[in-house]
Amino acid sequence: MSLMAGSLKLSIMAPEFIFVYGTLRKHIASNMCHELAKHCEYFSVGVMRGTLYEVCGYPGAIESGDANDKVLGELYKMLDRKQVLAQLDEYEECSDRFPRPHEYCRKALSIELSGGGSVVAWVYLYNHDVSKLKQIISGDYHGG
Repeated sequence: MSLMAGSLKLSIMAPEFIFVYGTLRKHIASNMCHELAKHCEYFSVGVMRGTLYEVCGYPGAIESGDANDKVLGELYKMLDRKQVLAQLDEYEECSDRFPRPHEYCRKALSIELSGGGSVVAWVYLYNHDVSKLKQIISGDYHGG
């Protein structure tokens, strides 16, 4: 979709990247990680502005306004966006099949690249209260 603003043309596109920070990272080697690899190409290590929590054997990240709060993860370029997002919406239990409020919600966020610059990527953010959860201070999930 394109919008015209005076003589300036702006393009609005859905992100072609997915940012994963937990059980979908390569070093965790989960079944869903292997499934993701069939429809995506690894792109880069990345960092989102947010805080990371231990939920119940898996992590949950939330956005943060503090530039010092960082969640480390991996960026993947989706080769089949529709397929990947449908699978991940099911995996993260945020499709219409699941009761609301969903545990996670998908949002497009700016992700900093390890070599500089940034891209916009889909991120699954934890969508419940974190006040009783243990924060993962390092922002780097190693499995639980």
